[in-house]
Amino acid sequence: MRAQIGDRLVLEGTHLGDARRVGIVIAVAHDDGSPPYEVRWLDTGRATLIFPGPEARIESQPPVADVSGPA
Repeated sequence: MRAQIGDRLVLEGTHLGDARRVGIVIAVAHDDGSPPYEVRWLDTGRATLIFPGPEARIESQPPVADVSGPA
């Protein structure tokens, strides 16, 4: 698993009735993008350090285009 700042980390529930959690990666510990990640959770706004398990996936965010034009 590899992530970069701005990617979404999605944790699927592992038991019946478990909610899906979604967070934004705000820090990556290693240059190669491997865990652990610091994630700000969308449901609580809290930031936590996480070593994702098999129920997790990364959703990469496309780079934002610079629409400001030439300076």
